Order: sequence, then structure tokens, then C-alpha cells
Amino acid sequence: MRVERILPLALFLLALVGIHAPARAQSLYEKDVAFALDELEKQCGSFFRVKEIDWKAVRKEFGTAAKSVKDEQSHLVLLTRLLARLEDGHATVKPTDKTKDVRWPDEPEPTGVGMFWCRSKKKIYLKSIWNEAKELGLEPGMEVVTVDGQAVDKWLDRRIASFRDRYSFSTDHQAFFWTCHRGLAMPKGTRLELELKRLDGKKKKATLTYVNGKPGAWGPAVFPPNLETKGDVTFGLLASGHAYVHVRRSPEDLPAQIDVALAAVGQAPGMVLDFRANSGGGFDHDDLMGRFVPAGEKLVGQITYESRGPAQYGGKLVVIVDGTIVSAGETAAGIFKEDGRAYMIGESPTAGMSSQKTTIDLPSGLFGLYVSVRSNKHRFNDGRGIEGIGVIPHELVEFDPKDLAAGVDTLIRRADELLAKFPKDKVPFAAR
Repeated sequence: MRVERILPLALFLLALVGIHAPARAQSLYEKDVAFALDELEKQCGSFFRVKEIDWKAVRKEFGTAAKSVKDEQSHLVLLTRLLARLEDGHATVKPTDKTKDVRWPDEPEPTGVGMFWCRSKKKIYLKSIWNEAKELGLEPGMEVVTVDGQAVDKWLDRRIASFRDRYSFSTDHQAFFWTCHRGLAMPKGTRLELELKRLDGKKKKATLTYVNGKPGAWGPAVFPPNLETKGDVTFGLLASGHAYVHVRRSPEDLPAQIDVALAAVGQAPGMVLDFRANSGGGFDHDDLMGRFVPAGEKLVGQITYESRGPAQYGGKLVVIVDGTIVSAGETAAGIFKEDGRAYMIGESPTAGMSSQKTTIDLPSGLFGLYVSVRSNKHRFNDGRGIEGIGVIPHELVEFDPKDLAAGVDTLIRRADELLAKFPKDKVPFAAR
């Protein structure tokens, strides 16, 4: 009798007499995943209800998937996909000395093609255009109808879903904004067939070829003219005479950078503070807010801020946000609304990616899991904090395609209008 027939027969006979074959020993990769599933629930579980995460389903999926892991690279891939299920924008698999040379499987480096998108009245529009897209005659304000023959909404849904399997996004709106900006990058040589519609209703077809995209404007759709940039802050005066200040990052010296802007435009009767695309950092919140409290006065709300800095500003403030603002950028923008200093508008809430983090070391010593365990700024959003929610504007404002076609940022225009007729009933601080 052949050997391959003997083994099943032997197992069958053992089963008949109640003797079972020994269970297969777990690999170190399976042990890591089992440990991670328990520990992540223990340390991050407070977010599961807010983010509607079905951890039982995650356990089943990844407990099974771990059995197929055979090497450190595939372990890295599986752990990365596991962390994506946390919907935590900060979540990262950290290598140790044992795995410092382990890399993600080779894949083509993506490049841009010169366009960002936005949504308005449930339609998708070209928001910003440059490079190859501009050379092909694409213009801001055009509606995107189809991509590679698919309705744009279906194409976007599939693309977002593919990103969410690997990347961790704290909210749905963060995933959408990321996909409409950085997520439009693709490998060099990729061809993208677009069907577009102009404002006059005429259709246009274009084939975009990804060559070597350069970064475009990152923040507003269109910067106002005649601005000056110093470090992470861009500033100047609008045609109305109101000040405009864009804050690209939130580094430790942000209050000092704001001093430079206030020295230049701080006499304006109103100010637009634009945080769109702020990538975070770390700074003293009291020190920043103190720049917007007149000398000798205090801003009293959920907490109290005292005046600080050499050139304080006490005028009307409108803050602009969207889903591209992350981490410390969210707390920077958020204190102005939540602590009663400014009126806030935006396309959406901020990304909802602001938290206190920890690193969970896995039993194998191969990797650590860097994850969020508590939300930042618990006083925000009626005690719910920021993580998984974002900072929610007083007023949601979508782009007007006609503005985009005319080279106007709708949100800056709306902020300027609000400064002229300020909603004092929404802002506790009595601006000068």
C-alpha cells in the first residue's frame, strides 16, 4: 500500500478510538498576531465604537491569515494591514534591530500628474491643476464624469477601499481627502482616461500620462495674490483689507513664526487663519493662542488664555479647515473654535487624527506596533475629543466650480464675507 494512503487511514483509525493527532504548533508569526489582536483590543478598544470597528471580524480575518505567513516581509505586510483596521492615522509598524533591513515588497514609485480634486453638490471637480494636466488643457472647475470608463464615484470608492486595506485613516473624510490629493499619484507611465464636463456643459476627453509630477500648491485651491512666506507661515492682505495667514505646519516655534505674520498684517480689522494641509508637529497651545488675546486681557472659556507675544491681535478671526489637516494641526485650528476665539468654516471636519500614542512590542521582538490609545483634547466635541471625529466647523462650505474656474478659492471668499458681517453670536470672544 502506498505511503500517501497509509497516513489518512492511520488518522482515521486513531479518531475512531478517540486519539487525535497532535495540534500543529503555532509559528512565531501566529503568536505575534494573536498577541497583537488581544493587546490592540485592550489598549485601543475605546475607539472601536466611535469608529464602528468590528473587532470580532478582524480577529477572524487575521487569525486565519497569520497561518500563511512564512517570512518577516510577509509578516510586515500582514501587520500593516492589521493596523489599517484600527482606522488610526498614526498607526505604524516599527522595525526593531532584528528587522531594520526588512522592506515592503518592491513596487513602482508613484508620481503626480498635476491635479487635485474636490467634491461639491455630490459631484467631483478639478480643484487645482498644474504640470501634465495643465499642458493637456484641463482647468479648475471642470467636472470629472468618468475615469477609465467608470463613473468617477465608483472609481473613487474602489481606490479608497484599496488604500484602506493598507493605510490607516482615522475617519472616512480623511480617506476621501487623501485620495483626492496624494492618492491621485500613480507609477510613471500610467495612463488615465478622463471624461470631463466644462461649466457650459460641453464634454472633454483627456488621456493623462504620468511622467514626473512635481508637488503642486498644497493648502487652499488658490492662494490670494501678493503674499509673503516665512518658514511655515504665508501671509498678506486681501483686496478687502482683511489679513490672510496660512499655516502649513505646526512646529515648536509656531508662535514665533506667527509673530512675524502679525507684525506685518496685525493691524487689519479681520483675519483669515487658514490651516488647510497642515501636517502637524508640536507646540505650546497657550503660547499660540496668547498671540490672539490683546495685551492685558484674558480669553476665558473652558480654559483661560493670557495675552502673550510682542504683537498680539484682537480682531475678528475666521479659521478655515478641511480633511487634510492632521494631528497638531487639528489642535492648532481647533482651539480657536472650541475655546471661543474664532468662527470656523470648512469643506469638512479636520482629519480626526490627533491622539496620545504608545508602542506595543510583539513577543517575537521583530516589530513594534505604534498606535493611538487616547484622544487628544477631550474638551473638544462636547467631551468626545478629536480622534475618529475631527474638529467640526461651525459652517460647512463647498467649492463653487465657477469660483475655481475664475481662480478664486470659495472658502477664502466666504471667510472674507464673514469678516465683513461677523457672526458674533457664534463666537464668545468680543473681537476689537
